[in-house]
Amino acid sequence: MTRVLHTGDTHLGYQQYHLPTRREDFRAAFEQVARDAVSDDVDAVVHAGDLFHDRTPTLSDIMGALSVLRILDDADIPFLAVVGNHESKRERQWLDLFETMGLATRLGSEPVVLGDVAFYGLDFVPRAQRDSYEYTFEPHESEYAVLVSHGLFEPFEHGDWDAREILRESDVTFDAMLLGDDHTPQTKQLEEPSDTWLTYCGSTERASASERGERGYNLVTFEDTVDIRRRGLETREFVFIDITLAEGEGSDVVRQRIGEFDVEEAVVIVTLTGDGEQVMPAGIEEFAEDQGALVTRVNDQRELTEETDIDVSFADPDEAVRNRIEELGLSQIAREIDETIRASKVADSNVADTVERRVASVIEESGDEAFESASEEEELSVDEDESQVTMEDYL
Repeated sequence: MTRVLHTGDTHLGYQQYHLPTRREDFRAAFEQVARDAVSDDVDAVVHAGDLFHDRTPTLSDIMGALSVLRILDDADIPFLAVVGNHESKRERQWLDLFETMGLATRLGSEPVVLGDVAFYGLDFVPRAQRDSYEYTFEPHESEYAVLVSHGLFEPFEHGDWDAREILRESDVTFDAMLLGDDHTPQTKQLEEPSDTWLTYCGSTERASASERGERGYNLVTFEDTVDIRRRGLETREFVFIDITLAEGEGSDVVRQRIGEFDVEEAVVIVTLTGDGEQVMPAGIEEFAEDQGALVTRVNDQRELTEETDIDVSFADPDEAVRNRIEELGLSQIAREIDETIRASKVADSNVADTVERRVASVIEESGDEAFESASEEEELSVDEDESQVTMEDYL
């Protein structure tokens, strides 16, 4: 029998809501996973990508990861992992550093055998590279074979990478695919091209207000068959308060409803619908925080006045910006520039050089496709003068 703990999407270094406390919550959740692995005496911890939230973690984030990996190392529990899209670098990965320190094993095309199971890895592959990608794996002699990978896979909802194609083209028959990227835990068994189990472990902490379900990981046992069990984690509480305001109802009703919940040290997400009066988020957030909430966000889903068609969400400003960027259908190059300037921690004096390096990297990897719109179904028509964007416009 071989039993492993399947985790992923730990997103170390994510300072959600700009709070250092939330950054520590992500590290604490990963540590809880490691301590559970030691308590259960599993044969390995298998991480399906996005160990870090971005490709430039701080020294503090790296040291935090090392402290957790040493918990596993002290218990002689291997840490097997692949690289996700958030943390992927152009050349050497952080996972490679941990491997040189003897604290991790980066899975790839050659099998890593534990008990009666051969483990393989497939790092996140950008969409532009998938058509020409060769799914070649070295043979094994184990009873079971497992592929660990990171991406949004079909036939799951929102998938853009067909797991069945990988299984058809692979020269190894896999009994299970242990997956990361989708933060919602879900499992299904394919009927073709083989009876392969596909499972997402979900994230270890809530990276957005849409992740309402309990956070956790999978325990996967290989004995006669593949057995996948879900286990939850004790993470910071999120209190979701959904309020439908009737005509004439407003902030007083919202405050009353918040008062019905224990919000001490919790992240409070208030979602408003209905025909009630306008509610000012700042006042509601201040009220909840006076009740002891760590942080509060108000998401008013009602239609605004006829003066504007813009939907405003206060649940997560960073997420709102990311969603708007996606709606614009920008090319890969434009998205790289946006991420460097808006979302990264690059010092102002280094922005131009960093943009130049990232653009060169994308062009090298994707060629002309890097300049194509993200939307394949709709061609954007713009005035010639308006389409001339220079580096100075971004800086």
